[in-house]
Amino acid sequence: MAIQRVGVVGAGTMGNGIAHVFARSGYQVMLCDIEQKFLDRALATIGKNLDREVAKNKISDAQKSDALQRISPITDRSRLAVCDFIVEAASEKLEIKSELFRDLDRICRREVVLASNTSSISITKLAATTSRPDKVIGMHFFNPVPVMKLVEVVRGLATSEETFQTIRDLSLKLEKTPVEVNDAPGFVSNRVLMPLLNEAMFTVMEGVATPAAVDEVFKLGMAHPMGPLTLADFIGLDVCLDIMRVLHRGLGDPKYRPCPLLIKMVDAGWLGKKSGRGFYQY
Repeated sequence: MAIQRVGVVGAGTMGNGIAHVFARSGYQVMLCDIEQKFLDRALATIGKNLDREVAKNKISDAQKSDALQRISPITDRSRLAVCDFIVEAASEKLEIKSELFRDLDRICRREVVLASNTSSISITKLAATTSRPDKVIGMHFFNPVPVMKLVEVVRGLATSEETFQTIRDLSLKLEKTPVEVNDAPGFVSNRVLMPLLNEAMFTVMEGVATPAAVDEVFKLGMAHPMGPLTLADFIGLDVCLDIMRVLHRGLGDPKYRPCPLLIKMVDAGWLGKKSGRGFYQY
């Protein structure tokens, strides 16, 4: 089936980035969220990010306005019935995603592939909530989506070869690099990255070094473009905690225990850059 109209569910940081990339690549995009204010914010962000691409001569003014015109913001999920492909980028919570997949399964035509941008939740579990487990797959983009080339393409236990090839080809059309990964908690990226961030938090909690000192070690000693605690603040400390809990539950190994300081900061509402305070003040 030719994919022309794409549904993106969730208009947050990842959702608006995914919508941006699809629209820039010529697809009609229906961007869906529960409130109009989230959609307005997403469209403003997409406009700003397209302006940046115009300034860098990556696209023309005409391409920018064409891309924006391809995005239809909607709050009524049932309108996604016309889409040829859906990718969800909702909150990183199993109950939210499960409810969403059950609903999308009901709304969408039988041949439509349902993809999740989840960074850690089991694709096999999400697939099992639907009547089309062979057509459910992980399509894990990285932030900022318009810039980062990687897409982890995650096969659930029931994902068909045809579904995998469809999403692999789609990633290439978006000028991304698809990397095949099997379903396991955290996949590859977050299974390796999150314990690193978590351990950096332990060094701060134990008084080994300040957040700035920890970050400096990684920038100067390991050539990381930003330190682990700055990165955690950018990702969102609540998201980091959700992922650590998925790893801890899913793999059952105490090495994935979330740092108590991380739990305390999330409880305090210090979620990083988006809340104005995390390991740093913004």
